[in-house]
Amino acid sequence: MFYTVGEMAKKIGLAPSTLRYYDKEGLLPFVERSSSGIRMFKDSDFEWLAIIECLKKTGMPIKEIKRFIDWCIEGDSTIEERLSLIERQREAV
Repeated sequence: MFYTVGEMAKKIGLAPSTLRYYDKEGLLPFVERSSSGIRMFKDSDFEWLAIIECLKKTGMPIKEIKRFIDWCIEGDSTIEERLSLIERQREAV
């Protein structure tokens, strides 16, 4: 099942403009688009959005969240980098 920006925003308790901002900042590379360019969120995108919100609540900057997501998408070869980033943020909090 696919969700629009508005539907997904409502499900996770964010403003649609927040999701559009995240997309503009490159935090949503996993979100598919229709042939007309409309964002189409899937059920599996809930997990990604939960991770983004969790990191954001720790005060992690958007640039660092993007880096973390990019590393996740790259795969297991970036586990050490991800762990290091999380540990640095943990110390900062």
